[in-house]
Amino acid sequence: MLLASIAAQGQGTGSGAGSAAPAGNAQNGKKLYNAIGCWQCHGYSGQGGAATKIAPNPISYPSFTKYIRAPKGQMPPYTTKVLSESGLGDIYAFLLTIPRPPDPKTIPLLNPN
Repeated sequence: MLLASIAAQGQGTGSGAGSAAPAGNAQNGKKLYNAIGCWQCHGYSGQGGAATKIAPNPISYPSFTKYIRAPKGQMPPYTTKVLSESGLGDIYAFLLTIPRPPDPKTIPLLNPN
């Protein structure tokens, strides 16, 4: 639910960490991500599902914040009454910790030869 149509806001163009993001607490961000239901649409590791993929490499922090506060589409807005600036920074920090999935060529089960 948290980031329903973020792709429309430039998903592939953000560099993530280099976008004036606060330090954030990734551990708390993971807790918030799960507690407020982001996982329901974006999956537990931000890989998408009912909504777009948001990790790894989330959009820039300013774009992320703007979208969370005033989203387009079906996602509800997460105002500061619902999610503090600190909490938003923590969720972003969590998204930055999510590693890329392995290259399918490195998974033996997918490459029987």
